[in-house]
Amino acid sequence: MNEQDRVSVLKSKHVGLEQEIDVENRRPHPDDSVVAELKRQKLRIKDELASMHAL
Repeated sequence: MNEQDRVSVLKSKHVGLEQEIDVENRRPHPDDSVVAELKRQKLRIKDELASMHAL
């Protein structure tokens, strides 16, 4: 997998996590631990994308 493909995959995962966070937050009683974990995953992806662009 080349770098451009990896970036595309990471961006797709980032969007998917954002959607999962939105769905969880719309629930009557969102699970804060689930939301926090999803946000951590999203941040890891964002950091990886940023480090790839820094190279």
